[in-house]
Amino acid sequence: MGVLSTLAQPLQPVLLELSALPTPLYVLILGSAILVFAVVANVLQQILLRDPKKPPVVFHYFPWIGSTVAYGMDPYRFFGDNQKKYGDVFTYVMLGRNMTVCLGPHGNEMVFNAKLSEVSAEEVYTNLTTPVFGEGVVYDCPNHRLMEQKKFMKFGLTTETFRSYVPLIVEQVEDYIKKSPFFKGPKGTASLSKIIPEITIFTASRTLQGKEVRDALNGSFAADLHDLDMGFNPMNFLMPGIPTPGNRRRDIAQRKMARFYMDVIQRRREDPEQSKDKSDMVWNLMDRKYKDGTPVTDRDVAHMMIALLMAGQHTSMATTMWIILHLAHQPKLLEQLWQEQLSVLGNPPRPLAYEDLSRLPLHNNVIKEVLRLHPPLHSIMRKVKSPLVVRGTPYTIPSTHYVLAAPGASARDSRYFKNPSIFDPSRWETQTNGAADENEEMHDFGFGMISKGTQSPYLPFGAGRHRCIGEQFANVQLGTILATWVRLFEMELPGEFPEVDYTSMIAMAKAPAEVVWRKRDY
Repeated sequence: MGVLSTLAQPLQPVLLELSALPTPLYVLILGSAILVFAVVANVLQQILLRDPKKPPVVFHYFPWIGSTVAYGMDPYRFFGDNQKKYGDVFTYVMLGRNMTVCLGPHGNEMVFNAKLSEVSAEEVYTNLTTPVFGEGVVYDCPNHRLMEQKKFMKFGLTTETFRSYVPLIVEQVEDYIKKSPFFKGPKGTASLSKIIPEITIFTASRTLQGKEVRDALNGSFAADLHDLDMGFNPMNFLMPGIPTPGNRRRDIAQRKMARFYMDVIQRRREDPEQSKDKSDMVWNLMDRKYKDGTPVTDRDVAHMMIALLMAGQHTSMATTMWIILHLAHQPKLLEQLWQEQLSVLGNPPRPLAYEDLSRLPLHNNVIKEVLRLHPPLHSIMRKVKSPLVVRGTPYTIPSTHYVLAAPGASARDSRYFKNPSIFDPSRWETQTNGAADENEEMHDFGFGMISKGTQSPYLPFGAGRHRCIGEQFANVQLGTILATWVRLFEMELPGEFPEVDYTSMIAMAKAPAEVVWRKRDY
């Protein structure tokens, strides 16, 4: 105490003078002093107390805030800059969380194929998804139950159903163009930010969930869907449970949509013949049972339908938008796609069928290249449950950390792709290391045999037990929308190519993302 008293004596006159100041000024000065002290202590801790057994920490001045702003403004630039400084594995602070980034194919392997005892996706995403999807499904249930739910839905995505989906998607796109006020007349300018969300949700709902659900999107259901969509806010991921007006609207919309689906199910149970469209996912799930014999409840089906509609909507919407923007940016490529259809499908081209999608290689390469440059999810996270040893390094990631994989970063890496920043669909004519090896080890995580596929630098649909089960449907949806769009329009951009908007959790093009269109005459 004597030492502290001695040290404090010179400060006593200063403290007395401060206490005589007006309260607001006193609080401001005291708060500034505390902030300066916190910054200095944080900097000294990073310099003097670095643990060589843990991944290096990205230098930052402000505790708790850390690198949140730099990461949020441009994740890929943030990853690239720090990869040059620290290597493929490093940690940054984001609103009090220690996020350990694991880049490259080995990083993908470590995060995606980690054991359930080592990492948890549920602990990361449940606060974001459960209020939107509903209880008892996806990340609000044990992992083995989620795997069974994925298996149920995967068995509804068959070649037979895909074959029936293609004409439905074509019909939805063509009908939208005919009726939309954005496409009146022979030419004009349209905002993809307004158009594409509607086209993708209409095509997905009509194919996966039937005519009843699709028709409902023309009414109040669309407003509820919008309110629910607003629940996918990064703030709800970082600070769950905030009682904002948007979250209250989200909760009301979730209950209304769940009630809507349960009413659809009830009507079908009472009169099975009233809906002859037996290929949609609602029919597929209605009489399913889990492995332990527990029936899938109508509430579970309703919540899975919400998840199916919402989870795929953002990714398909973003990818479709980038596809059309790149074609408008390269009118010659758009013409090559048109000529491919004329060559393969006749002049004029016959109605598109499922089998035709695989016969249009340039169309498929455009989709692959867009997914390489613009994967919808730039960051895929897991909560560490037990210490993770990083192979080939002295690092062990503590259980207090989160791990983050960024497959999009390796897809932009010149070690794996020549001229990676250039949009070049022709690279896929010869690309050999961009896709997962077909001979790679297969594994059943509980929803059917799939390739582990984690060693590839190109993983637009993820990998491991949480790999997207809608990959095949996405390719059918994207391929059919693309082929139909090519038949309908010639396009160009009215100005510069849009920048990426990283303010949402999906890497979208900044609004309005306009294109100048002219209707084809054939």
